[in-house]
Amino acid sequence: MRLRPYEHRDCRALARLFFDTVRTVNRRDYSLVQVEAWAPVEPDLAAWDASLSAHHTLVAAEGEKIVGFADMDPDGYLDRLYVHKDHQGRGIATALCDALEGGSAAPRFTTHASLTARPFFEARGYRVVRAQQVERRGTSLPNFVMEKIR
Repeated sequence: MRLRPYEHRDCRALARLFFDTVRTVNRRDYSLVQVEAWAPVEPDLAAWDASLSAHHTLVAAEGEKIVGFADMDPDGYLDRLYVHKDHQGRGIATALCDALEGGSAAPRFTTHASLTARPFFEARGYRVVRAQQVERRGTSLPNFVMEKIR
C-alpha cells in the first residue's frame, strides 16, 4: 500500500468508497435510514472535490485500487477517514492518520467520530469532548466530537 496526494480524478472513486463503507461497515452501529441519509446514492461530486482539494487529502492505494482516504484541514480537523469495506483491519486508517497528523503543525487534532470509529480514535489517544447528534437529510445521527493534544 502507498499513500499519495488526492487528485481531482479520484473524486468519484472516493465518493463510491465512502458510500460502500458507510452502507456496510457503519451499518453495524446505525440504522438503514441513518446510513441512507449519511451516504446518499447521488453525492454532490463538485462539493466533494472542492472540500477534498481545500484540505490535505491522502489516498491509500494498492496498485491502481484505492483502498482508503482521509483529509485534514490546516487547523488539525480530521474531516473524513474511510477505508474500503473489504480492506478493514489492515492498518490503512492508522497509516493515513499517522501521515496526516505527522504532516500537520496543528497543536491539537479534532474529529467528529462515528459510533463505529470511536474505538479507533480512542486507541490513538483521542478523547471524547462531547456526544452530539448531527442531522443529515432530516435524519439524526449520533457521533462524538473528539480531540487529541500533541
